[in-house]
Amino acid sequence: MRERKVRVRFAPSPTGPLHIGGVRTALYNYLFARQHGGDLIFRIEDTDSTRFVPGAEEYIIESFQWLGIQFDEGVGFGGNYGPYRQSERKEIYKKYVAQLLDAGKAYYAFDTPEELEAKRREIENFQYDATTRHLMRNSLTLPPDEVQRLIAQGAQYVVRFLVEPGHEVLVDDLIRGEVRINSSILDDKVLYKSADQLPTYHLANIVDDHLMEVTHVIRGEEWLPSSPLHVLLYEAFGWQDTMPRFAHLPLLLKPVGNGKLSKRDGDRLGFPVFPLEWHDPKSGETSSGYREKGYLPQAVVNFLALLGWNPGNDQSELLSMDEMVQLFSLEKCSRNGARFDYVKAAWFNHQYLLRQPDEAWVPEFDKLLRQNGIESTPEREAEVVRMMKLKVIEYTDNEGNRKKRNVSFISDLWPLTRFFFVAPDSFDRDDKFVRKNWKDDTAAEMQKLAALLATQDDFTADGLRALVDPWAEANGLRPWNAWRICLVGAGQGPDMYELAAFLGKEETLARMQYAVETLGQVDSNN
Repeated sequence: MRERKVRVRFAPSPTGPLHIGGVRTALYNYLFARQHGGDLIFRIEDTDSTRFVPGAEEYIIESFQWLGIQFDEGVGFGGNYGPYRQSERKEIYKKYVAQLLDAGKAYYAFDTPEELEAKRREIENFQYDATTRHLMRNSLTLPPDEVQRLIAQGAQYVVRFLVEPGHEVLVDDLIRGEVRINSSILDDKVLYKSADQLPTYHLANIVDDHLMEVTHVIRGEEWLPSSPLHVLLYEAFGWQDTMPRFAHLPLLLKPVGNGKLSKRDGDRLGFPVFPLEWHDPKSGETSSGYREKGYLPQAVVNFLALLGWNPGNDQSELLSMDEMVQLFSLEKCSRNGARFDYVKAAWFNHQYLLRQPDEAWVPEFDKLLRQNGIESTPEREAEVVRMMKLKVIEYTDNEGNRKKRNVSFISDLWPLTRFFFVAPDSFDRDDKFVRKNWKDDTAAEMQKLAALLATQDDFTADGLRALVDPWAEANGLRPWNAWRICLVGAGQGPDMYELAAFLGKEETLARMQYAVETLGQVDSNN
């Protein structure tokens, strides 16, 4: 058998926004294709016309453009195996439905929804299979002329796959090994519906994978129960020699508790589960996205890659796309679910932000400042970034606990940097830092420091340090924390000399004067 070129596909349904679990599946397909010099196909599986959501397809494509996951062919990319949108392949599927019917591998079923519901009430755990199909209205129980009459009269029907019981079905999975299922537990799945003249996922998926020469099907664990049926379909068509290898990825699990990750988890804990912000055209609801939350696409990709896959070496967790392509292996994917650690996702974003030059922060930081009524220059904004990007931010978690973390998003900078652009207009006398560092003689001390600074022409950080350090030592003073209260209003901020140099002489002296007048003398016993 000739060795085939690796071809994999990602085939979402345009029924809503792309879930972050789907992004991981597409990423693993991308890494596998690139490592093997293969192709990644983008196919739209839109056979369920009742669930179609306008804008979903465009949203999915834009998500991958932002993430940097590139497709080689498919919807929006072209290629020699199209059309790549299943709704445009109706006539192709009809040919293969007829082939199964002619070979006795499938049959017509005319049962109405009401009849099916009645049977479910009659038979506990009812499924349409070898033990019940003889009780139903189908071409296996009806005379041939009755079947033709119903079809000619336009009666609605479905075509079901005929699953023979008692056969062992082998699914050779690259992650889970051999999975053996007895066909007796499988139901006769619907393959085609006359109502919309469209196939179901099961048939369309198999036909498209075969015709598009897909060699590996890498998909989520939730599709594992469908795989035995798909193996049987390949056998029914006589396509065993071109059956793709399967790999079923572990589920993404809730950060807390049991079960798979859902949008409700993100809403409850305050993190996105979609790559981009999504505006639901039906409900009007807006759901947050990683892009709009301030995540860098490289950080999202790196974080997702390690949810369920471990390269198995001592290399840093921070991996470029090229490094991930080189190291990726399906055999090193876990069989167990991967718990979604949104705190770790923020850590990855922090790391990737630090890898960027200060100037790269400026466009988003400038937007943040303008949202808060501040206009500045790129040069000054880059300077603030340099001074503050390594600081720690305090925040309140969803349980009301006060916690600390590194600057993980550019939006974190506003509460940390407001004082660079807005002078303190009040002081919290009950604040621990203020109580500790502003005593009854501090106002006089700050006046002396202000008089010293007024004489200084070189108002650079180095110039100020050379002026103030000797003065403080000669007078036995430690003025820096009180000076911080004057300029910042609290116990935060960068090196005091760098801050004063950034503010300039006039602003620095004005803030010191205001603090002296406002705080004045404080009873040291308070």
